[in-house]
Amino acid sequence: MCDKLDSEKEKLSTLSDVSKFNYALKQFQTLIGKTVAQKREERLGMYVKDQDEIDYDKFYETVQTLFGPEVKDQDVKTFFRKISNNPDGRIEWCEIFGYFIVEGDALASQLDEENMVFLVSRRQQITKAGVKRRDVIKCIAKVPQLDFMVTASQKGMLTIFNSQVILIHARFFFSPLDSSWVTGCDYLTQLKRIVAVTERTVVVWDYKSQGSCQDNCFIIKPMEHCLLCVCTVNLGDQLAKDDILMGDDGGHVNLFTVTSDDFGLKQSKAKKKSQLQILDSRKFKNIKRKLHDDWVVKVKFISVLNCFGSCSLDSVHSFVLDDLKRLEDNLPVREFSVPRGVNAFTYCGKANIIVTGGK
Repeated sequence: MCDKLDSEKEKLSTLSDVSKFNYALKQFQTLIGKTVAQKREERLGMYVKDQDEIDYDKFYETVQTLFGPEVKDQDVKTFFRKISNNPDGRIEWCEIFGYFIVEGDALASQLDEENMVFLVSRRQQITKAGVKRRDVIKCIAKVPQLDFMVTASQKGMLTIFNSQVILIHARFFFSPLDSSWVTGCDYLTQLKRIVAVTERTVVVWDYKSQGSCQDNCFIIKPMEHCLLCVCTVNLGDQLAKDDILMGDDGGHVNLFTVTSDDFGLKQSKAKKKSQLQILDSRKFKNIKRKLHDDWVVKVKFISVLNCFGSCSLDSVHSFVLDDLKRLEDNLPVREFSVPRGVNAFTYCGKANIIVTGGK
């Protein structure tokens, strides 16, 4: 077997990338055929062990020789287990890379460019991500309309990257005496500013203005509870104002409204140079409702459904999905219970489903 593998390696090294993959694919299909035949004979009790027996170790070694590190160990295990459990079942070569073919018309509708790619080896590391030593990224927010991403580090560094992964802005917005950690960030689509939340404050950063970070940052405080997550509500019909959803450690979901008047020129001129501009949170419109009996770890507004979602480690009120109006009244909300709660969720528009994850 070792001689065969050495021979395969030599053969692959002499081919171009396309020819190499096609050759590896043919050899892989041959391997599948032999493995399936062996498993069928084993089920019938007709198989006699010999030196050509294909066990998992031999199967794994051959796959690694053919495709290299592009194939994950878990996908090889899953593929081999599928053949072992059902040698008569349908098997597609792409499953070795973690991709699965769907039956019927669903396949035709999904054969677009993004789903036709099986091998991805392009990977880029950002060496200067604007994060200091012993600091970590706590949140990443994608802004598709402007083609950039915002990251927030735990110790207060906001960073903006464009599509070429080039750092275009990075600012500290805390004073050395402020020990609060950042828990989330997002982009205000109407005010065109960055919002971030810490344990007790809301931070609004005018990233486009000239001058120091402190000149362009507004700190809204105090907040009654510790803020754990934030997202912007994109309704599209609002001018000069943004609604922000925030979750806290008291189980509340907050609907916080900021307008252009809140960050007007009068306040900018009245401030002292190089001093953070502090705004009183009591002057802002803030609607909140207790929906969970534990921390609210994620909030998200799903514009396609015109609903907000919030999740918690609460086993009874684990996930809530309802209209924003439910935050203003006491009517029952649509909620789901999951043992030990939900700490992550996302919505897929193509499949029209919501996926949750928890402990």
